[in-house]
Amino acid sequence: MRLLQTLALVLLAAVLCVPVLSVLASWAQWDAGTANILSEMAATVLPEYALTTVILCVGVALGVVGVGTVTAMAVTLVDFPGRRQFEWLLLLPMAMPAYVVAYAYTDFFQFSGPFQTWLRASFGLQGRLLPEIRSTGGATLIFIVVLYPYVYLLARAALSERAAHLMEAARLMGAPLSRRLRQVALPMIRPALVAGLALALMEVLADYGVVTYFGIQTFTAGIYKAWLSMDNRVAAAQLATMLLASVVLVLSLERHARRRQRFASVRGRAGSNEAQALPLSGSGVVLAWAVCGVPILLGFVLPVAFQLRALYAADWEMLPWTRYLAWGWNSVYLAGLTAALAVLLALGLAYVQRTRRDWASRGVVGLVSLGYAVPGAVVLVGLLLPVGWVQGRWPDAQLGYWITATVLGLIWAYLVRFTAVAMQSVHSGYTRIAPSLDESARMLGASGPRLLARVHWPLLKRSTAAAGLLVFVDVMKELPVTVVLRPFNTDTLAVIANQLARDERLGEAAVPALALVAVGLIPVMLLSRALRAKSG
Repeated sequence: MRLLQTLALVLLAAVLCVPVLSVLASWAQWDAGTANILSEMAATVLPEYALTTVILCVGVALGVVGVGTVTAMAVTLVDFPGRRQFEWLLLLPMAMPAYVVAYAYTDFFQFSGPFQTWLRASFGLQGRLLPEIRSTGGATLIFIVVLYPYVYLLARAALSERAAHLMEAARLMGAPLSRRLRQVALPMIRPALVAGLALALMEVLADYGVVTYFGIQTFTAGIYKAWLSMDNRVAAAQLATMLLASVVLVLSLERHARRRQRFASVRGRAGSNEAQALPLSGSGVVLAWAVCGVPILLGFVLPVAFQLRALYAADWEMLPWTRYLAWGWNSVYLAGLTAALAVLLALGLAYVQRTRRDWASRGVVGLVSLGYAVPGAVVLVGLLLPVGWVQGRWPDAQLGYWITATVLGLIWAYLVRFTAVAMQSVHSGYTRIAPSLDESARMLGASGPRLLARVHWPLLKRSTAAAGLLVFVDVMKELPVTVVLRPFNTDTLAVIANQLARDERLGEAAVPALALVAVGLIPVMLLSRALRAKSG
């Protein structure tokens, strides 16, 4: 029995690691033709891909760290009217897919958009009045206002748990506020800042919707161009390897920062005044409102308002409402099926990890947990490479049909990416179940599947529900994998929103875009509720 479990674990790891392994194996195809392709890329497009990606990542890094840190300090270390409301409102941009914000801002601020048109008509001005939104700078702004909650969330948790008491001690010793922030608060939250920054940069590196809509030449855009436009799978695979190496570098920096984290959390007594936030008044309150309000305005309120304006201006009788329902059903079907499978896999893996302590369980869980860090472009290329090799070797094989003409390939790619999301939630639930319960259950004759069904499952219902919800929302918003692998007549809301926006049919694109935002609000609301309950 134990041998069968080990073989099943190894097989599962192999299935979920095929994309990464096949991308890495592409370098084994090294020959004169491959060398020529790489030299041509190095002389033409590769420097632009690398430079644009670096510029984008540096700009986003500076922005998300700045906005996330300042907002976290504002709602944690100082007290002002509306502080409790801003604590959860600052999470709202997490519900916005970056490509939806890109559509909204482009529609409103482009040369022919309503804002510049109004400025020219009102003040007699001519020509372009604002910088081009479809640029690296515009993409940087969009990523900042959408991704800063990663840094804000982790920095806020670190400040509330660890820094407030030390800040008060430094104040009693005569340190001014600026010195307390610089020498106490910032060093305490540095690991949290790096962790949040790593999450944000992985989203930037994996993005497809914004960079293709804006025409920005990053590694992700280059992968799709090499595969779909140039029909060169080797070049696409090797670009995917470079993208994967960038993600590994970001993850290594984050783990290095966590290893250097060395401090203990000391909580004050209930009712103690040690950790009270500094009250603000007058201009300080206005400044705090501006610091917290501008990111919410730019990252959520304005994009939603712009989409609603585009929807209002559209001809409602011409909108394809019936097709919206069909696209919505496709999205719900794929997301629901993936969420169910991902939760089942996560439950099985978490159970094996709890009951077994061998190399197979640790290795498989570790590999699966890295899936979310693998960009969708890498997953896509990694799945199609072996399919192309099999079809070339055995032309009569049906593998290509099953992967590209059915939902099998799509579900496979989703599971590679999002099983890790379910694993995190289920593992969190398992940490709250005392090992003594397992021992008691075994003494009463419950082991194996009965232990999972009768003891663990009743205690894991909330964690598995949260896991399913998170995977559901992620699949609903997933764009790059779905664009290429979806079967015929299986468009989703994300794909249709992208297609309509690229065709400048932004009024029609507003319906699926707003639906994705509404779905994304569900986990954000649950997260903010959990944080309020924890802080209360």
